[in-house]
Amino acid sequence: MDKINGAIFKQMLISGCNNLNNRKKEVDSLNVFPVPDGDTGTNMSLTFNNGISEVNKSGSESLSVIAKTLSRGLLMGARGNSGVILSQIFRGFQQSVGDQEELDVQAFNAALLNGSKRAYKAVMRPVEGTILTVIRESSDNANAYLEQNPEISVNEYMEVLCTEAKASLNRTPELLPILKEARVVDSGGSGLLSILEGFRAYLEGNPITESSAGTVAEAPVKASGYRTEFILDLSEQGVNMFKEEKFRNSLGRLGESITVILDNDQVRVRLNTVSPGEVLNLGQRYGEFKRIQVDNLNEELQPSIIDTVVKPEEPQKEFGIITVAAGKGLVKLFTDYRADVVVSGGQTMNPSTEDFVSAIRRINARHIFILPNNSNIIMAAQQAAHVTEDKDIIVLPTKSIPQGLNACIAFNPDNDTDTNKQEMEEAVGRIKTGQITYAVRDTVVEGREIHNGDYMGLLEKDIVLTDTDKVQAACRLIDEMCDDESEIITLFQGSDASDEECEAVQQYIDEHYDVDVDVQNGEQPVYCFMIGVE
Repeated sequence: MDKINGAIFKQMLISGCNNLNNRKKEVDSLNVFPVPDGDTGTNMSLTFNNGISEVNKSGSESLSVIAKTLSRGLLMGARGNSGVILSQIFRGFQQSVGDQEELDVQAFNAALLNGSKRAYKAVMRPVEGTILTVIRESSDNANAYLEQNPEISVNEYMEVLCTEAKASLNRTPELLPILKEARVVDSGGSGLLSILEGFRAYLEGNPITESSAGTVAEAPVKASGYRTEFILDLSEQGVNMFKEEKFRNSLGRLGESITVILDNDQVRVRLNTVSPGEVLNLGQRYGEFKRIQVDNLNEELQPSIIDTVVKPEEPQKEFGIITVAAGKGLVKLFTDYRADVVVSGGQTMNPSTEDFVSAIRRINARHIFILPNNSNIIMAAQQAAHVTEDKDIIVLPTKSIPQGLNACIAFNPDNDTDTNKQEMEEAVGRIKTGQITYAVRDTVVEGREIHNGDYMGLLEKDIVLTDTDKVQAACRLIDEMCDDESEIITLFQGSDASDEECEAVQQYIDEHYDVDVDVQNGEQPVYCFMIGVE
C-alpha cells in the first residue's frame, strides 16, 4: 500500500481502538502502585472510544474530516493524564494532516512526529520512560529508517513503527527506576502500542475486532457501583448499525440487571455498572442522547456525573467553584463550602474534559475555579479551561480532597480573583494529606514489600507504611504526619470504615496529640480513611 485515504484511516482507527479495548485490563494491571485503581488502560480506552464514536457519527470518509473529528472527540473525551496525552498526540497528527485527503508514508510519518511534539508541549514537566518517550522514540526512529529507505510501503513503515514502539516500551524500566523495581513497563506506552499494533493489523488484512486478539472475554461485572440510565435517539447511521442482540452482549460485559427497550428509532437503557463512562461511550456510537442519569448505588448520590436537567437561567455572578469528589458526605461538604458543581469522580473514575465543560456550562459566573483534587485529573481540567472561551477558568492543581476543601474554605466572594487565587493556593500549601487504602497485589515499591490485602498508608504520593489492620495503619500514618506545629487534624471516614473503627482512630488522636479534631463521614470509596493535618 502506497497511500492512506480516509476510508483506510477510519478502519485503522477502529482496529486500533478494538485492540486497546481488548487489552485495557492488561494495561490497567501495569499500574506501579498496587492501589485499587489501575485505570490507565480504562482511561485510554474511554478516551479513544469517544473519538471513534464521533468519527462514526460524522459518517464521513474524508481523511481531513476524520482526523479533525477524531481530534475533537479525543479532546473532549480525554480522561486521566494518559488520555489527555493521547488526545494531544492525535491533535498534533491532525494539525499536520490539515486538508490532505491522502497520506503517503512521508506525510503519515510527519503527522506522527508532529503528534509527538504536541504531546510534549502539553505536559509542563515531561517525564521520560512514559507514553511520551514511546511516541517520540518510535516516530523518530521510524523517520530515520524512512530517510534511509524512502521507497518503503505504508505496511513496511508501520511494521518498523510498531517494532520501534515495542523496543521503546521495553526500555521504559531503564528510564524510570520505579518501573524496574515493580517489574513492569509503562502503562501509557503499552496502551499506545496497542493502538499502533491495531493499525498494523488492519493494514496486514487482519483487523482487530472486539474481544479478539487472543483475549478471554470477561465475565459480567457484578456491579454495585452506578445505576446508569439513558434514552438514545438513533442517528441515520445508528439505525443501520444497531443490532439489539450485539448491543445487549456488549452491555453484558459492562454490567448487570440490564434493560434494553427499542422503540422505532429510540433506545431506552438501564443497567448497574462500575463503568458508566464505558456504557455511555458504547451508546454514543449509535446516536444522540436525549436523557442521561447516573446514580451511585452505594452512596445514594444525586445524579452528578451528567445532569441533563435544564435549570432556569440565573443572574450572572462573579465567581463559581467546580470540584471533584466521590462520596455522599464529601459532596455535601463541598456544597456547604460554596461549591456550585461537584463532578462525581476521583481515583477510580477520572472525569473527562467534557464532564468539566458540562459543569462549566451549568454555572453562570464570570470567573470559575476548578479544584480537581487528584493529580490524574488536573490535565483534563486544564484542557477544559483551554477550550472554554467565554469564561475565565482558573484551575488550582489540588491533588487531594483535603487540599480541595481547604481551598474552598479560603475562598472569599468579596475578594477579587487574584486575591482569592493567592489565598486558596496558600491554604492548599498549608495542609498535609494522608490516605489509607488496600493493596490489590503483591509487589515491591521503593524497597518496601507489599502484600495483597495489606493496608497502605500514603503520605501525599508516597507509600510510607503497610499494616494488616486499617485502624493501626491510620494511627501510624497520623504519627508520620504530625509534629509540634500541627494544630488541626481532619479525619474523613470512608465507606469501608465502620463507626467503631473511626472512633478508635479519633480516640488515638485525642490521647496522643494536643490538636483540634474534626471528624467527617465522607463515605468515600477506595480510601477507608483520609487525613488532613494543618
